[in-house]
Amino acid sequence: MSDHSGKTQVTGQLAVAAIQQACSQDKAASLATTEMLVREAAAGGAQLVVLQELHATQYFCQTEDTGVFDLAEPIPGPTSERLSDLARELSVVIVGSIFERRMNGVYHNTAVVIETDGSIAGLYRKMHIPDDPGFYEKFYFTPGDAQFNDGRNGFSPIETSVGKLGVLVCWDQWYPEAARLMALAGAEILIYPTAIGWDITDEPDEQARQLEAWVTVQRGHAVANNLPVIAPNRVGTEPDPTGHSDGIRFWGNSFICGPQGEFLERADDSAECILSVTLDRHRSESIRRIWPYFRDRRIDAYGDILKRVRD
Repeated sequence: MSDHSGKTQVTGQLAVAAIQQACSQDKAASLATTEMLVREAAAGGAQLVVLQELHATQYFCQTEDTGVFDLAEPIPGPTSERLSDLARELSVVIVGSIFERRMNGVYHNTAVVIETDGSIAGLYRKMHIPDDPGFYEKFYFTPGDAQFNDGRNGFSPIETSVGKLGVLVCWDQWYPEAARLMALAGAEILIYPTAIGWDITDEPDEQARQLEAWVTVQRGHAVANNLPVIAPNRVGTEPDPTGHSDGIRFWGNSFICGPQGEFLERADDSAECILSVTLDRHRSESIRRIWPYFRDRRIDAYGDILKRVRD
C-alpha cells in the first residue's frame, strides 16, 4: 500500500509462495516450468517466492559421475541472471537454488536470494552435506564456509526488502543448531529448499515414518524458534542413471507452517503446485511474549554443545 506521498508503507502482512515441481533432464525445460510457476505465484500476489533445491536439473546425486560437474555454474551466471530478470520484471523476491561452480574444483549447493530489483541479496551455501545410498552429495558439494570472508557466520540471515530470511538447504533440516543460529541472528522466516524422497523398494510403513520425521523436525524448528517455516520439495520419480537401483520417488509434501508449527498450507506427494500463504509479520513477536524460550535459554550451560561427543 502507499500513503498520500506515494511512498510504500510496510504492512503487517507478507504474501509468500512455495513452488513444488517435477524436474527434467533438460535444464531449459525445468527452468521454463519454474518460470511459469513463479509468474503464476506473482500474479496471485506473492511478494516472496521460494523454489526447491536444485530446481534446474534432476537430482544428479544418485550416482558419482565427474561429467555432472559440467552442470555447475558461477554466480552470477545463466540461471541466476534468468532469476534476476524474472524478479525484476515481477517485482518479487526469489529464493533459487544453483549447483555453483565457485572455482575450479570447488562446487557448492547454493541458495541464491534475488531482490525485487534483480540484484543478488545474498547466498547461502549448504553447510551439512549428506552421503548416503542415492544421495552422494559429498562427491559434488563442498560445505559452505563456517565464516564468510567478510567475517559473518555461515548461518547468517539474508537481508531483503521482505525481511531477514534464514535460508538453509535440505539436509540442514535435521540440525536444530542451524535453525537456532539463524533465529539468534534475527531471521524472520526459516526457509528450506529441499530434494528428498523415498527409496522405491522401502515398505510403505517405513516410507510413512521417513516422511513424518521430515515434516515433524521442521515444524519443531518453527516451534522452538517461534518462526514460520517454508519448505518446498520436488515431486516425480527420477531414475538412477547407473540402473543399480530403482531410483528415487520424491515425496513432495511441501508445506508452510506458522511459528507454533501450525500448517498453513501443505501439498500432496505427486502434483506440481504453488502453495500461497499470507504471513502475519507480527505473530512471531506475539508468540515470543507468551512463550519466552529465548529469555530462558541457559547459555552459560551449553558449552559442551561444541564437542563432537561428551565422553
